[in-house]
Amino acid sequence: MNTADLGLPVDVPSTALFTDQYELTMLQAALKAGTAERRSVFEVFTRRLPEGRRYGVVAGTGRVLDAVENFRFDAGVLGFLRERQIVDEATLDWLAGYRFTGDVLGYPEGEVYFPGSPIMRVEGSFAECVLLETVILSILNHDSAIAAAASRMSSAAGSRPLIEMGARRTHELSAVAAARAAYVGGFTTTSDLAAGFRYGIPTVGTSAHAFTLLHDTERDAFRAQVDALGRGTTLLVDTYDVAEAVRTAVEVAGPELGAVRIDSGDLLLVAHRVRQQLDELGATDTKIVVTSDLDEYAIASLAAAPVDAYGVGTQLVTGSGHPTASMVYKLVARAESDDPRAPLVPVAKKSSGGKTSIGGRKWAARRLDEDGIAEAEVVGTGAVPAELAGRQLQVELVKGGEVLAREPLDVVRDRHIAARAGLPLSATQLSRGEPVLPTEYVQVPSGN
Repeated sequence: MNTADLGLPVDVPSTALFTDQYELTMLQAALKAGTAERRSVFEVFTRRLPEGRRYGVVAGTGRVLDAVENFRFDAGVLGFLRERQIVDEATLDWLAGYRFTGDVLGYPEGEVYFPGSPIMRVEGSFAECVLLETVILSILNHDSAIAAAASRMSSAAGSRPLIEMGARRTHELSAVAAARAAYVGGFTTTSDLAAGFRYGIPTVGTSAHAFTLLHDTERDAFRAQVDALGRGTTLLVDTYDVAEAVRTAVEVAGPELGAVRIDSGDLLLVAHRVRQQLDELGATDTKIVVTSDLDEYAIASLAAAPVDAYGVGTQLVTGSGHPTASMVYKLVARAESDDPRAPLVPVAKKSSGGKTSIGGRKWAARRLDEDGIAEAEVVGTGAVPAELAGRQLQVELVKGGEVLAREPLDVVRDRHIAARAGLPLSATQLSRGEPVLPTEYVQVPSGN
């Protein structure tokens, strides 16, 4: 796939109400207090990875850029806010002209991250940055969770392709985002046509059990599908008796049959039996696709089976048990006054219960060992040490309100594969463990 992820080829409505009410009430209060225009720095990070996970995957960045560009308060949105009396008229007047004019830096999409990694940094006035909190977190938390699950599944699958097929297991719009995130994480195709249309992801699909049940016999169903789609199609062989279905499939399509799909039963056992049967029937090139509630553990358990591709739905679009990445968006620095030249001072919430934050605008770099394998995530404030200057992770995404970093989705996918390959080998183990890289903090308060 070479289609660039350069914005959606469909009309995108305003994203301004993809937010929480308190973002607007804070804005109103800040405008009244005269602090709304203070230069501010917000950062997106997570304090911990989901239990047992070794790394996270940054996904959704391209969608964030679309959301920021479409964060506009049009007449309909302003009318709603006025009718509900969410904010006062002075605030509505300010919102009517809202355009994000600040800067966004962040880890490039597809990169891996760890606890404390400054995944995204949003800089501008307090007013323009605070409004973006909810929509940014909504996108990054969802997409990064899906991409992390997809990455684990693609690692377990090795060179075997993975099909994303979870559209019917989640909200219809979430399904499109999930397909995109799955592609970032290493999946090769999707069944969701909206994802194919919006993002250029290759789409696949043939038939369900309903198609077989529609016909008087399984042979009639197979014949109809082959006549319509050709001998290279994939026939679903577990509606009735698998062995009989495989025999009929080869009789109808011949040894040129593209693939058979198994959607139930003991997949390890059935796959071996089907492979043996196909070979005996002369269909040695016919591939075997397995589906049926797969996750990374089930995929790994099938590593020795004669399986050619996996189709994954429910477990993928729900993050394989972790449907959110638990990212937060925190103010880490703000100017001493409204003067654009006023220095930034670090700020941070002081709290117990594991919810503390570290103040200051941060950089991030990944230190490598002598073999070129990552050994630590280094996060700091102030000057970047010379030995890490060439290993910085953050890139410019938006400058002065202008989007700079839209990329083809294939570039993002390749970046993730490379980033994962640069981690210690234990990163891809499915057994529970701590983050594969420690996060080291280098604090130089005077550098803020």
